[in-house]
Amino acid sequence: MRTVAAFAALALFAPSAELYRERYRPQFHFSPERNWTNDPCGLIYRNGEYHLFFQFNPFDKVWGHMSWGHAISRDLVHWKQLPVAIPEDGDVMIFTGSSVLRGKRIVSIWTGDVARRPQTQNLAFSADGRTWTKYPGNPVLDQGKKDFRDPKVLWHAATKRWIMVVMLPNEYKAQFYSSRDLKHWIHLSDFGPADVTREQWECPDFYQLPVDGNPKNTRWVLKIGTNPGHIAGGSGEQYFVGRFDGIRFTNDNPPETSLWVDYGRDCYCEFSFNNAPATIAMGWMSDWLYAGETPTSPWRGQMTIPRRLSLQTTPEGIRLVQTPIEGLKALRRERLSALAEAGDTFEFTGAIAPGREFRLALAGAELAYDPAKSEIYVDRTQGNVNFSPKFPARTAAPVQLHGRPLKLHVFVDRSSIEVFADGGRVTLTNLVYPTESRPPVILQGAIDNLEVWKLASIWR
Repeated sequence: MRTVAAFAALALFAPSAELYRERYRPQFHFSPERNWTNDPCGLIYRNGEYHLFFQFNPFDKVWGHMSWGHAISRDLVHWKQLPVAIPEDGDVMIFTGSSVLRGKRIVSIWTGDVARRPQTQNLAFSADGRTWTKYPGNPVLDQGKKDFRDPKVLWHAATKRWIMVVMLPNEYKAQFYSSRDLKHWIHLSDFGPADVTREQWECPDFYQLPVDGNPKNTRWVLKIGTNPGHIAGGSGEQYFVGRFDGIRFTNDNPPETSLWVDYGRDCYCEFSFNNAPATIAMGWMSDWLYAGETPTSPWRGQMTIPRRLSLQTTPEGIRLVQTPIEGLKALRRERLSALAEAGDTFEFTGAIAPGREFRLALAGAELAYDPAKSEIYVDRTQGNVNFSPKFPARTAAPVQLHGRPLKLHVFVDRSSIEVFADGGRVTLTNLVYPTESRPPVILQGAIDNLEVWKLASIWR
């Protein structure tokens, strides 16, 4: 059995002058110093610190030996990686889960996975936010099912109890449980199947938001990963907007209504911070179709920028809106007069007049708007794409503008493009691997009110 000390030592190697200077290394997205990462999990805010836990292999840059990696931040922008928080225990891997604050302690709830045995829900707790102790009474929830995972736990003030949402992936169901002590759980209800039911459901999130900023009019959002089955191909995430009475979640929309968190290929397991001042989420920026083949070293995997979540009423109904957190503005450095000067790490905002087409070549890909089809798309079929036949893609999102200009807010970070369109009603997140170290940025068409900033690195 590997010890906690061994995991901690392997998680953080001696500092290297070359770390975070690698060609495709993101400069303002979190990525671990070395080795594999996938799902963010256990996100929580406590005593002025945001805790980002993530699925992590302390030994290699391929999936395996799943443990909870750990990083902290005071502003959600600058991150410090810490030793492994919850290590693999013998042959029990530590899968995705969540964290809550009970008194002064962080309690983390995670899925234990052992080959050819049922997946179970387990607890670990920390008084200092640095070291974790596994609960000796684990598991706290066991259905005897091989696929039963990814608990999202939150405090439900109206009923004064903890609520857990956990997935039955092969049955396309989100199960709801309640507990008074986090140790004993009672089954309340199931949601699903609904909308996309291909392959597996996993990685739920569940949170309540005001509609149009009105605290007297709220809805619950149930987010579910579908792997694969995404509209863009591969792994992606759908969401449902509805009501929760403390027992059952009821979808406001018809069961066949498809609502997507992100239309790109590379936003999965988006997860919100518990106990935070605002509802803010981060996702894993990759896709299970090719995640193990991406051309990066000595790390593989990164997170999206943090996104503030809200609900807005649209002509199509109540929809999720995602916007970059305000704290990212602290990274703005030189204000540029044109996109052609931008380099490979930058941000821009602007608007496209109604009915106007534009095309923008950047980072080895093309970002464009087609008014005839009312869609915005990212085409990454060029560039460094030969590492996997499943990587080249054109991802498109419908934009229902109803006569409005198309507002754009775009972040480019060496090997990724994140597009927030129409005020955040539509997002497209895509990895890109340019063949040139600083590919030219070429605009065809016009962007009104264009503002461009070079962005500083978060790594020293």
